[in-house]
Amino acid sequence: MRSVREWSSRGNQEDRGWLRGAPPPWWVRLLPVLLLVAVTLASTVTPHASDLGFLLGAIPPLAVLSYGPLVTALLGLLVVVALNVPETHLNRPGNTDLLTIVFVALLSVFVSFVRSRRDAQLEVERTIGEAVQRAVMPPLPERVGRVGCAGFYRAAENGTLVGGDFFDVREGPYGVRAVMGDVRGHGLTAVSTVVSLLGAFREAVLDQQDLESVAARMDRRLATDAAGTPDGELFATAVLVEFAAGARTMRVVACGHPAPVLLRGGDAREVTVMPGTPLGIGLVGADAPKEVTVPLEPGDRLLLASDGVWEARDRSGVFYPLPDRLAALAGTRDRELPTAVWTDLARLGYEVRDDATMLVLAPVPGDRPA
Repeated sequence: MRSVREWSSRGNQEDRGWLRGAPPPWWVRLLPVLLLVAVTLASTVTPHASDLGFLLGAIPPLAVLSYGPLVTALLGLLVVVALNVPETHLNRPGNTDLLTIVFVALLSVFVSFVRSRRDAQLEVERTIGEAVQRAVMPPLPERVGRVGCAGFYRAAENGTLVGGDFFDVREGPYGVRAVMGDVRGHGLTAVSTVVSLLGAFREAVLDQQDLESVAARMDRRLATDAAGTPDGELFATAVLVEFAAGARTMRVVACGHPAPVLLRGGDAREVTVMPGTPLGIGLVGADAPKEVTVPLEPGDRLLLASDGVWEARDRSGVFYPLPDRLAALAGTRDRELPTAVWTDLARLGYEVRDDATMLVLAPVPGDRPA
């Protein structure tokens, strides 16, 4: 299972990029050391290389990018030593030049100290953010009941681990039920709404006999929360799926959310649903969305995707053809399929402007081993 919740444990610091909090690449860490060695050796071999001495002044600032104050101070000290060793032919700068380099080295040590403290604080805050995310949406198991699961979540806002999308898969007395949704807003402002909706879903899975009632419970929760918002407007799209005992059929309820895509062999098609209004707009006291029943065959898989995937556009403004691309990726294993779609989006040049969320569900019929 791949999701936003795994980023800290699978090399995701590198995935964030160097300029977004990841450790600097190896060549940046080696650059100040290599520069010091190269200039010192060159100036030792020939006095003509003494003109390269000005490069030594760049070593302490470069060290700030990779090292803490102690290593930065050590490299600064080595620079001063190299400038004063006769064999390097670099001991010719005036007092002003030498004092300038010493000042730059001391300033670099101070900047390195500030950066180290700030990085430590940011790491604490990121750890707290990951803990919040795991509390909101715990990692999915590989299998819930007789249904295999694989999820993928990328928040739209750079540097954030949470967004307005959510999904979950739970087993209850009426079968295995899954939900994917997209609440109004992005980032941390949407987290409280996600918490409310997931809580309502998990509770309704145990209590409600049909998906329509589950959707109504989530709608009521959202309508109650909307009373506390400044503009009184709070809504979310969602799609709910239920696999009955034996996993031979599935039921789908869509509340303003894109329909699931059914993969059967090398074919992929959208499931025909009865479209309903988004949660929070009018389910309570009005006509509830109608569920549809879809027969399943051995080997069928279901992919649920958020608007961020469906509405990804290329340079000409054309939407990403998700069913067609899924058919081309049909040979991909269940657990790898969401990542394959994400890679395909990037390879074909489609721009994702919203949270990108995918959930693959692979039911195992009752006559086959789970």
